[in-house]
Amino acid sequence: MLTINKLIPGGRGLAGVLVKRAAHVELDWDVRQKSRFDATDSQGRPLGVFLPRGTAVRGGDVLVAEDGSLIVVHAAPQPVLVVRHCVHHGSPFDLLRAAYHLGNRHVALQLAPDRLLLEPDHVLADMLRQQHLIVSESNEAFEPEGGAYGSAGHDHGHSHGQVHEHGHDHGHDHAHPTVGTPNAAPIHVHGPGCAHDHEPDHGHGHSQHGH
Repeated sequence: MLTINKLIPGGRGLAGVLVKRAAHVELDWDVRQKSRFDATDSQGRPLGVFLPRGTAVRGGDVLVAEDGSLIVVHAAPQPVLVVRHCVHHGSPFDLLRAAYHLGNRHVALQLAPDRLLLEPDHVLADMLRQQHLIVSESNEAFEPEGGAYGSAGHDHGHSHGQVHEHGHDHGHDHAHPTVGTPNAAPIHVHGPGCAHDHEPDHGHGHSQHGH
């Protein structure tokens, strides 16, 4: 087993040719948020990772083994919830409000200008739909904000904006979202008490509703 106790964030300072030739290991967030774990790299070598406590490993980081070997970390695709505001009945501010409420719950959250990503949780998904947000499912790399995870030195903005488009269900009846249907039009299902106006010439007045 290769023992690893050093990490180079983003591979900074390493020659590109060395990184390109290095072995790699693909890890999801559940593993990468831990400072100590076992894994197997692309060359079939078992790895024993022992990093300073509180360290989170990001996609693009380079692990350095005790024998000098380099292992590039790839963020493995994993199930996530993708949250967007409804362009017909809301505004981008709805995402800011959602991020505030999720932050109060200490939810690991990846932020982007037009979307939020979080790990699957049906209770949170229902809460977000009740706030008139569009919640869909996806399978992709997850890189949450690092402030609460001891990785303030990382720049993981490279992962933002790589959200694949999927069909989604903006249903207040908590229906499950449609998964894996590219370019599907948003479906806005209205439940009891929904005060949205359906007249075509009043479509832009829907952002003024209680949450």
